[in-house]
Amino acid sequence: MEVIYTSTRNSAETATASQAILKGLAENGGLFVPNTIPALDVPFETLAKMSYQEVAYEVMSRMLTDFTEEELTYCIRSAYDDKFDTAQIAPLKKVHGANYLELFHGSTIAFKDMALSILPYLLTTSAKKNHIKNDIVILTATSGDTGKAALAGFANVKGTKIIVFYPKDGVSPIQEKQMVTQKGENTFVVGIIGNFDDAQTGVKNMFNDKELAKEMDAANLQFSSANSINIGRLVPQMVYYVYAYSRLVADHSIQAGDAINVVVPTGNFGNILAAYYAKAMGLPIATFICASNENKVLYDFFQTGTYDKNRKFILTSSPSMDILISSNLERLIYQLTGNDAEKNLQFMEALAKEGKYRITPEMKEKLSEFYGGYASEKETAETIRAIYESDGYIMDTHTAVAAAVYQKYVTETGDQTPTVIASTASPYKFTRSVMNAIDHAYDSQSDFELVDTLNQLSGVAIPQAIEDIRSAPILHDRVCDKAEMKAVVKQILQL
Repeated sequence: MEVIYTSTRNSAETATASQAILKGLAENGGLFVPNTIPALDVPFETLAKMSYQEVAYEVMSRMLTDFTEEELTYCIRSAYDDKFDTAQIAPLKKVHGANYLELFHGSTIAFKDMALSILPYLLTTSAKKNHIKNDIVILTATSGDTGKAALAGFANVKGTKIIVFYPKDGVSPIQEKQMVTQKGENTFVVGIIGNFDDAQTGVKNMFNDKELAKEMDAANLQFSSANSINIGRLVPQMVYYVYAYSRLVADHSIQAGDAINVVVPTGNFGNILAAYYAKAMGLPIATFICASNENKVLYDFFQTGTYDKNRKFILTSSPSMDILISSNLERLIYQLTGNDAEKNLQFMEALAKEGKYRITPEMKEKLSEFYGGYASEKETAETIRAIYESDGYIMDTHTAVAAAVYQKYVTETGDQTPTVIASTASPYKFTRSVMNAIDHAYDSQSDFELVDTLNQLSGVAIPQAIEDIRSAPILHDRVCDKAEMKAVVKQILQL
């Protein structure tokens, strides 16, 4: 059965998987969603004996149906190789009554590697399949992690260029250093005076700019996206939830068919939506625990049914979640409307014009599988310290948000269902916040002194990604106002 992708804002706009990956974003700002999610008809006992790469093929072949077996196998093998520091790719660690799915063993030590290691191969394969002659320009906004993972994935990939915008004062020092030291003649990094939502809005506006598209086409260029709005990001993220479940079956923590809960720290809603899609494929997930930081727009949505971005934007110690416009939530809203593109468009227009929308009571009833929670900065730091003291396990700030929300959930509900917590970044990426949480005395150390101290405390080897940037020169120093983003892109592309 072929899976066709449809725009959330126009039911007449459809695409094959490869076309949707190439476009990134549908017309009028819509997102591509699958018209059906096929069943994963492989027994969990069989999946339990498979490698990560084999599980990836089983999941992705059902969603990306216009890729041949040879094409998809090539993409998977190219992506999930020795760029990861463990053959397991995404190991599960049993800590403090939960199963932490470590998604940070790739080349940039954050979960974005899981999808952005494969996206360049999916994209270039898609271009060949669709006889695209233009060079592909990856245009991306990042709240910290997507940027470096995308830059690393696309660096020096023939037929592509990549331009990444990030909030100049809204990422960690390590995140910024990773981006601005990126090598590759086709890579461009720009800091903006503004926040992530400003960067994301500017990127979306350029995708929808018909005049800019004409200018680019005349120069043999076309845009695509590496953000989680691209279905080529979302489908690979489904894989690791299936893989995590298969590991629990393999080590006899659960029986095949038993339900699990998942906890996901999220701002843009893509990572938790991938788990939701995995459930639609047949993964037995009982509850989706959506963990927010103090920018708790998603928590408020699940509590009230109103999505309202009209609030103060807070810079937190978990910057990848400092987001007030959760782009991927649109895919869930579309589904809650009964796949009614017109109704969904009305909600999105209200968000654009008034900064908020309210779903109907009938739609809210369909959210019973979701539990929204949030953790304050104080609770996040306390969780890092408490789990280090009790278990000797050091987690990053985003994972700590998830762990704190999970503890609240268990206290509130008493639910003891086996649980997988998405651990989305290495603590080495947020050393100052992590070490400060363990003991304020460490705050006197420099960023790289903190790296060495974290190594001593945790016993976990310093990732190569950190060693690489200790003395790397700054290669990207562009900074612009949020209103100048289009002008900067035209300058970079020499339009």
